[in-house]
Amino acid sequence: MLMTNMQDIRKKSEAELTEMVQSARNTVREERFKDKFSRKASIIRNAKTEIARALTELSVRRRNQETK
Repeated sequence: MLMTNMQDIRKKSEAELTEMVQSARNTVREERFKDKFSRKASIIRNAKTEIARALTELSVRRRNQETK
C-alpha cells in the first residue's frame, strides 16, 4: 500500500475517499489475522495512517458543507 500525502487526498472525490478507507481497513484486517511471523507492522501502520487521513478529509468536507 502506498502512502499518499494530503495534497493527493484533497484532490480525490468523496467516493474515492470512502473506497480508499474500505480498502485500507481490509488491508489492516487481512494483515492482523495473518500468522504471527508473517504479518508486517509497517503495513498495518501505513494503512491506519491512510484511514486517518481520508477520514479527516471527509469530515472537513462535511463540516464545510454544514457551515455554508
